[in-house]
Amino acid sequence: MIDSLLQDPRVTVRRGLPPNFEGRAVVYWVQRSQRGIDNPALDLAINVANELARPVIVFFGLHPRYPGANLRHYAFLIEGLAGLARDVENRGAHFVFRAYPNHSLAGLCDEVKPCVVIGDENPLRAPESWRQNAALKLNAPLWTVDADVVVPTKLFAKEEYAARTLRPKIHRLIDVFLQPSSNPIATNRLPHSELPVSQSIDIASLLKTLPLDRSASPVTHINGGAGPASECLRRFANERLADYDQKRNLPHVDGTSKLSPYLHFGHISPIRVALAIQNASAPETAKAAFLEELIVRRELAINYVARNPNYDRLAGSPAWARTSLARHTEDARPHIYTDEQLESAATQDELWNAAQMEMTITGRMHGYMRMYWAKKIVEWTETPEEAFEIAVTLNDKYFLDGRDPNGYAGIAWAIGGKHDRPWARREVFGTIRYMSARGMARKFDVKAYIEKVNAMIR
Repeated sequence: MIDSLLQDPRVTVRRGLPPNFEGRAVVYWVQRSQRGIDNPALDLAINVANELARPVIVFFGLHPRYPGANLRHYAFLIEGLAGLARDVENRGAHFVFRAYPNHSLAGLCDEVKPCVVIGDENPLRAPESWRQNAALKLNAPLWTVDADVVVPTKLFAKEEYAARTLRPKIHRLIDVFLQPSSNPIATNRLPHSELPVSQSIDIASLLKTLPLDRSASPVTHINGGAGPASECLRRFANERLADYDQKRNLPHVDGTSKLSPYLHFGHISPIRVALAIQNASAPETAKAAFLEELIVRRELAINYVARNPNYDRLAGSPAWARTSLARHTEDARPHIYTDEQLESAATQDELWNAAQMEMTITGRMHGYMRMYWAKKIVEWTETPEEAFEIAVTLNDKYFLDGRDPNGYAGIAWAIGGKHDRPWARREVFGTIRYMSARGMARKFDVKAYIEKVNAMIR
């Protein structure tokens, strides 16, 4: 049975050792998929453990130096841990939480002597390197599961040119993978006396004592965790989905789902979201528009990060775009702003300032504004490389869903023409698609959007 489980395309065998049949437990090392239900990685851990007649230990080790993360991100993450622990225990598994400096997976495995370690996949550079290192150092097989996509990333071995090249490939496979989780229950438990020590989850204490980057404060209008994620999905499906196709690009209305932070932290499964939308009472055009973004566009971004080592630099953009931008590096810019002026929203563009303030205050920005926000940075910096770097820095620092494939692909689209095509040539941008404040005003009520953001500040 275990061999058949490993045939699932979502599963990757990182180290080809057989399970240690003398091990005490199956360990699930949770990082990206921070949820206890609708989680293919946890499902695999439970199914393997039941086959081996062993308990499951779900381990979360909290390191305070995740690249680019700060107090804002850790507050949201830690808010979700109590719900994660509860859902894991409800499925018959043991939850073990340890924070820095006792967060080591290797340390837990030395205690437990696992039959096998199962982890989440994450295409970003740093987490992928951690999995590669773990596969070499652990004295147990390591299997990872692509638990936060609908169609497994490994099935698209090359970098896709655009949504139009990926879409038909996804649509051919979607019915195979867009299936609800069985959420199996673990049937074996460790005696209480043999449980590994687990640290209490005290949000205030952890946020106060951990050596975190404190450059961005927590947001107060949204809470992390599977419970809030489920409520966010319910409200979107019931209140805003019906006219999503008409209002999704209207920042002053903001008919978006607001699910991106929960998807980023794995608090909710994209499969669960997709199935809920399919079953919702809403026009098919609205559902199709949302599912295109949730599945095709989101997994296009994941493909970009997984297949392009320069995903967070201009060098990852297509050659035609980089060549065009380079030809216009010497063009006169209407303004040159410093990093500090941009971060503090001190430009002459009232609309851009509002978008920047929305990001710094709330940890989010309407997707349509994100495009405009990044493109104007090109216009206000000396080189497109500098613009790309500034956009990534601000994206990762302030967005709750920063440090995510969607963010990097969005910046690459806006600044480097990724997943786009050449447009009419113009100053500074070359043949990169251009956006202007005047053009934005033709699309939505700019004044209402600015007033909405200013009300947040007041």
